[in-house]
Amino acid sequence: MTAAPDPDRTVTLTPPQNDPSFETVWDEIVWRGLVHVSTDPDSLRTALGGESITYYCGFDPTAASLHLGNLVQLLLMRRLQLAGHRPLALVGGSTGLIGDPRPSAERTLNDRETVAEWVGRLQSQVSRFLSAEGPNGVTLVNNLDWTAGLSAIDFLREIGKHYRVGTMLKKDAVASRLNSEAGISYTEFSYQILQGYDFLELHRQHGCVLQTGGSDQWGNLTSGTDLIHRVEGRSVHAIGTPLIANSDGTKFGKSEGNAIWLDAEMCSPYAMYQFWLNTDDGDVIDRLKVFTFLGRAEIEQYAELVRDEPFRRAAQKRLALEVTGIVHGADAVAAAIAASAALFGEGDLSALDAPTLAAVIAELPSAELGESDTVVHALVATGLCSSASEARRAIAQGGVALNNVKVSSDEATLAGAALAGGAAVLRRGKKTLAGLVLR
Repeated sequence: MTAAPDPDRTVTLTPPQNDPSFETVWDEIVWRGLVHVSTDPDSLRTALGGESITYYCGFDPTAASLHLGNLVQLLLMRRLQLAGHRPLALVGGSTGLIGDPRPSAERTLNDRETVAEWVGRLQSQVSRFLSAEGPNGVTLVNNLDWTAGLSAIDFLREIGKHYRVGTMLKKDAVASRLNSEAGISYTEFSYQILQGYDFLELHRQHGCVLQTGGSDQWGNLTSGTDLIHRVEGRSVHAIGTPLIANSDGTKFGKSEGNAIWLDAEMCSPYAMYQFWLNTDDGDVIDRLKVFTFLGRAEIEQYAELVRDEPFRRAAQKRLALEVTGIVHGADAVAAAIAASAALFGEGDLSALDAPTLAAVIAELPSAELGESDTVVHALVATGLCSSASEARRAIAQGGVALNNVKVSSDEATLAGAALAGGAAVLRRGKKTLAGLVLR
């Protein structure tokens, strides 16, 4: 087996490209596990293996940033674009005012100004992942453009008449809510009609023949395919991607209970890098398939490394490098790798900038102290030691370092320890870390 590249030695990102070992992009996305449910697979394979088609995916501005679940769709869109197909990226200025039904309870309706602001933020994020160049460059669309002037009467007469309530009640998202204590409002019940209308309008305006989305949105996806068939007499397609789940049963896409956002201000590149670095051996190969542009041969090579040399965590390092780089760029991932190495004495903490150090501190147990405080006090304040006597013993045994410099005296203070932004890093043993914010 040829040794896989060591991500510790390089931050060279794999350029986005389709794997030439597959006959069509359909074959590739099936191998990558990106198709959980779809309309006719044979027709889709033919369509995606032929001349350029137009497809779309919608993103509702229900938050100020997209998250890892949305990244699945963005990277699927990019794969289809690389195969020559033309993407429409819809950010829902109107559907975002309503929100698709959640399994548990009604969404809180955000005000129009907030939704409009989030539309702009999400459009900016989407634009980073899809090329605007060439004949199949991405087109950004907003469903508020074709719904804002539509009266309730016109909507019911022209669109609502094509829907049967019995069919709508059978949709999974609706059925689960009907059987819950919360019930479902007419507002959220009508969401599937709005999404179906989006597909119809994009079919009419742009010739769109394919919609992608999560498999939990399948009822909304088929709302559009059914509507186009009734109104236009044409067959169009939908692909539902699987909901990503961890093999250990924990929820994917969250770290310490917090969502992994694509906005660097809401989730730092360092935090994102660490999230992927901590991927379980049982999940890492599937994550490489879904979230990177590595080819089949290289991914299979990493699968061998996971099996034969799991202690190297080579696949996790490559996954963290690739995905953080895709989302935040090469400079950000280089800083994240440098910070990760420096934390454990393999680099210079003083070389890290203030934002990176702040991101590091945010991921560690921490305390705010003054430079006159002792290291003993800091060990207790951060929870690295349970008492002052334990802290003194740890120092005497040579197991404590401040900014990667061993502390030799239990009378040592934090004077002069402040790095960029007033941060410092305290370590007990080889891997137990805490952050300090020095005032």
